[in-house]
Amino acid sequence: MRTELISRPGHPERPDEDFASITLPGAGHGGTLVVLDGVTAPAGDTGCLHSVPWFTARLGGALTELALSLTDAPLGEALSHAVARTAAAHADTCDLSHARTPQATVVCARWSRETVEYLVLCDSVLLVEAPDGTVTTVRDDRLARSGITARTTEEEIDTRLRNREGGFFTAAADPGVASRAVTGALPRREVRSLTALTDGAARLVEVFGEGSWAACPGLVRSEGARALVDRVRDLERAAASRGAPGPGKTHDDATVVYAEV
Repeated sequence: MRTELISRPGHPERPDEDFASITLPGAGHGGTLVVLDGVTAPAGDTGCLHSVPWFTARLGGALTELALSLTDAPLGEALSHAVARTAAAHADTCDLSHARTPQATVVCARWSRETVEYLVLCDSVLLVEAPDGTVTTVRDDRLARSGITARTTEEEIDTRLRNREGGFFTAAADPGVASRAVTGALPRREVRSLTALTDGAARLVEVFGEGSWAACPGLVRSEGARALVDRVRDLERAAASRGAPGPGKTHDDATVVYAEV
């Protein structure tokens, strides 16, 4: 089995708020991958004493463990337990009801001898490649459908859209959010590889229109995960030098996890 993982911060002086893990336990017949994209909090009160990297490390570590150990439970149940465990770790010191309490997007996959299961919450992406090269994009498109524009204020997002019906959902402090995730399962024989990307890496296709989702697994397989992130950074720098409009940040944390299953 071949796996690759790269996570690069958007700015060298800021901590990486993404989390990524791959586990290959036992005799190598199964494994898991977990990718979280921490939601950067704006300046001001979040109701929490802890940083986003603290949160993603806690939640990512818990989800990695539970996805691996709760083999008879759906991935949504593992995520629910992971959110509850993480919330309990700071419920006594922090206001977890605050709209800006630390939170993250989630991609999780787990494979056994027979099955590949997946879960996606919010705007990170999972690409499932079949043996014939066909690529299926697994996405939770609620954020894209929520109607957020450059003119939408942070207050509007917090009061109308964040973790609300008609808006979008992230993993924060409510274990029930796991029921909002996009989930599914496939026979393992129908899956060649899995590629998970946070939105900072997904900019290659979503923002710059460079190639396609179908081309991403082949790019990582032939040139490596680092090459995909390098391309994103080159495109970001070129856009900035032209003064071209683009996403809010010149660079975002970019994570790619690849596993041939």
